[in-house]
Amino acid sequence: MPIKIPNELPAKAQLEAEKVFVMTECRAATQDIRPLKIAILNLMPTKITTETQLLRLLSNTPLQIDVELIRLDTHTSKNTSKEHLLAFYKPFSEVKEERFDGLIITGAPIEHLAFEDVDYWDELCEIMDWSQTNVTSTLHICWGAQAAVYHHYGIGKGLLEQKISGVFPHEVTPNQEMFLRGFDSTFFAPHSRWSSVDEQALKQCADLQVLAASPTAGIHIVGSKKDKNLFIFGHMEYDADTLEKEYHRDKAKDPNTPVPCNYFPSDDPQNPPTVTWRAHANLLFSNWVNLVYQETPYDIVKTS
Repeated sequence: MPIKIPNELPAKAQLEAEKVFVMTECRAATQDIRPLKIAILNLMPTKITTETQLLRLLSNTPLQIDVELIRLDTHTSKNTSKEHLLAFYKPFSEVKEERFDGLIITGAPIEHLAFEDVDYWDELCEIMDWSQTNVTSTLHICWGAQAAVYHHYGIGKGLLEQKISGVFPHEVTPNQEMFLRGFDSTFFAPHSRWSSVDEQALKQCADLQVLAASPTAGIHIVGSKKDKNLFIFGHMEYDADTLEKEYHRDKAKDPNTPVPCNYFPSDDPQNPPTVTWRAHANLLFSNWVNLVYQETPYDIVKTS
């Protein structure tokens, strides 16, 4: 089934070229159904790329989804045009009285900063608190996941001596929850980060359950009790060439930048990267959307 997006959103053309079923606002107006309302707080500087990645994954479900793109009131993006933001994003202040079935909070390339030093930290905390009462379930990605476990549970992060970059095998925790239904016992996922969550503190938190982890890359997927929050510390949404672009960007700054692990065949950047995570990425997002559908009330005003 389709996802409903603004008529002129740039991601529309790319998704249609990939045969992804998208529905414009005009066509959706003729539909007499109750779609799921999912908001995306996109903190990435490459907003159009991230929009496309997330919309692609959300489209792999038999449910119709109404997507709302949200931006911060207290921060101005330097890498996305003002025209794009004004056309397709609503400031949080305009939606804070609304209720949503789901919310996605993306990562951001600001791992070197303490959370409190991020210029929009106060507003992000307000949004994370708001999500606990106005959203059925929230999915947090990479830095967004680190920020959320810090804010909700006081679990910190630490900087790494070397960036974790590559595609790593992960093992699913026995008796895993619905989020990983249908997963193989071992699956691959991309990581790209300079920091890591305090794993010992996370494992000791009674409200959290580690659902998947890697011996090399560490904890990857964590769920909270009652499925209110899902934390993904990697990047299941990444395109085939995302790590490749990051590698060449980093190498231009530092010629000694290591090649991403398990990404290029024979670890040779001249070889096109192999995609080994897409099926499980689609399954993860479909499971999350399905769980939201099962848990959310038909009358969304009753969301709690």
